[in-house]
Amino acid sequence: MTAYALANLTPDAAALHEDVFLYIERIQATLAPFGGRFLVHGAPRRETLEGDWPGALVMIAFPTYDDARAWYDSEPYQALIPLRTRHIPGDVLLIDGVPDDYDPATTAAAMRAAASAERVPAE
Repeated sequence: MTAYALANLTPDAAALHEDVFLYIERIQATLAPFGGRFLVHGAPRRETLEGDWPGALVMIAFPTYDDARAWYDSEPYQALIPLRTRHIPGDVLLIDGVPDDYDPATTAAAMRAAASAERVPAE
């Protein structure tokens, strides 16, 4: 099942630093051994339709969660992280995607059943 590395980064003018340029130039080489590929990175068009999204979204897909975790923990990527974090704050997470046959109605039914079970008083 596909997994994703997501980042909500909040760069400002100070982020335009040589370290950040090096990070961006070198990251692909760290992704390739784990099957990682960018889905969103520096999108030229963005529209926040609900809520507040102050940052820039980065989304990377991996074949599996284990591949995503192995990439993040890899020595080559760990060496790059400070180049970004010294200049661009943000949040980064790894998350499983859904299977190809995912049906949100099934999720709703499970949530409804769990909520009903919580409301039933224990005997």
